[in-house]
Amino acid sequence: MNTASTLRKQTSFRLSTELIEKLQIEAKRRNRSLNNLVESVLMAFLAERPNKTTLAAMKEAESSDSLETLDLNNFHDFVDEL
Repeated sequence: MNTASTLRKQTSFRLSTELIEKLQIEAKRRNRSLNNLVESVLMAFLAERPNKTTLAAMKEAESSDSLETLDLNNFHDFVDEL
């Protein structure tokens, strides 16, 4: 994320004093600003959400009766052949 060219909007949140103190300690430990740490954590949280293709594949896997099963007894042989 190129923060130099990213438009920013100032906002405020009410967080517990204990949470802020822990975040400040973690930011200092990582040599980052509190703002940078919080923004990075929030961006990572949003990035973890599966996209439409992944969600469709997950739904198909959950509902399909024709999925192949992996024989773990032969898995190492299979990997070795790759």
